[in-house]
Amino acid sequence: MHRFIGRARELRILERTLDEVRAAAGSAKPGQCTLLRGRRRVGKSSLVEEFLQRAGVPYLFFTAAGGSAADELAELADAVATSTLPERGLYSEEAPTQWNAAFRLLAEILPEDTPSVIVIDEVPYLMDRVDAFEGMLQRTWDRLLSRKPVFLLLIGSDLSMMEALSSYDRPFHQRGRDMVLGPLTPADIAEMLDLDAATAFDATLITGGLPLLCREWRPGASMWEFLTTSLENPTSALLVSAERSLAAEFPPQAMGREVLRAIGTGERTFSNIARAAGGIAHSTLSRAAELLIDKRVVAAELPLSLRPSKERRYRVADPYMRFWLAFVEPHMAEIERLRGDLTLARIRDHWTTWRGRAVEPLIRESLARALPDDRLPAAPAIGSYWTRSNDVEIDLVGADRRPVAKRLLFLGSIKWLETSPFDGHDLAALHRHRAAVTDAPVPLVAVSRCGVSCSGLQAVYGPEELLAAWRTHR
Repeated sequence: MHRFIGRARELRILERTLDEVRAAAGSAKPGQCTLLRGRRRVGKSSLVEEFLQRAGVPYLFFTAAGGSAADELAELADAVATSTLPERGLYSEEAPTQWNAAFRLLAEILPEDTPSVIVIDEVPYLMDRVDAFEGMLQRTWDRLLSRKPVFLLLIGSDLSMMEALSSYDRPFHQRGRDMVLGPLTPADIAEMLDLDAATAFDATLITGGLPLLCREWRPGASMWEFLTTSLENPTSALLVSAERSLAAEFPPQAMGREVLRAIGTGERTFSNIARAAGGIAHSTLSRAAELLIDKRVVAAELPLSLRPSKERRYRVADPYMRFWLAFVEPHMAEIERLRGDLTLARIRDHWTTWRGRAVEPLIRESLARALPDDRLPAAPAIGSYWTRSNDVEIDLVGADRRPVAKRLLFLGSIKWLETSPFDGHDLAALHRHRAAVTDAPVPLVAVSRCGVSCSGLQAVYGPEELLAAWRTHR
């Protein structure tokens, strides 16, 4: 099934946990709990639905909607009524009006000797709206649920709140296993959409590996065909998914939206972001940036080198959101009046320049997965280096640790153009920049979309080698 290409490992983990519950039925505490987190629209609910269909055991799937505690309780009653739990009628008869009572009754109606699954989706809403939710969940789990052969799956999109749920100073600490669902990888996308390696990386930059977007990409279609089709349809996932995610995470009045927009349109330094966001105060920007980083929407990075630096730079962490902020959101009005052709022309004009910078984090992550190999050692940290004036910029820095390294393992340059190979001029520039960072003969590396036309490099990587690294780690 296309929908679940790349999710085989996650399905195996869920199935193995259910097997543990099944094998422990009859023991004192057969219950198991997993805390599944991942960014919005990454396919968490779809993964769990597929798991439930394959599992063939009684289950309840409840999704919190962000309403009041009473509204959520009513939604839970509806979910129980439409579940496959054999004793669901007893819950309806009791109709509990308090969350404590609801949890207790839910535990009572679960089968005693056969496994079942309880799924609570969008848990952060309940943490936010239901008083003492975590404490109630912990007590119910310890005293009742864990004593039944049940697999409890807690799902959430707010990554920081889901991490907090199991942190050491919170009631539910050590009650569940953490599981993170990431986007589809470039290798998943290549397989799903029948793309060559270079185009698979382009597709990753546009879709962010979100299954919903990838499903709209016709297998074998070029990037430009996909963009043409999407921009002609004002309801396409490419256009609307980002706005829905932002609306769920940031209220319209929050400065987080303005700061994210400034970063998404290319500003990288604190002062430039403040200016682009309307000249906001530095204290306001600090709070907004902290929120964005906390929610994993923005990454803040320091140069990786042998010397400390305060030249922090910011970037949008999700490739799809970065693409949407740069090319789609500023021109939504023209797309809605069916002039997506204007937007497409603008993307064509700026694509090569935009991609050259946007692909760098993805290449660094790919290289981290590829190493060690027969050319380079494993690098505990792979980053980049820059100075305030940008007179020295190094795309790839492999080191023993970050942000201040004791030892540099390699330095490299990324040239991601269709028709221009990495050449002698690029190598000469890399030599100059190495001299500005270290006197040591640190190995030099090139990553090129279009090959290399010079000698003198320790290692060369192209799209195929980078894509292979993702296949190895699936």
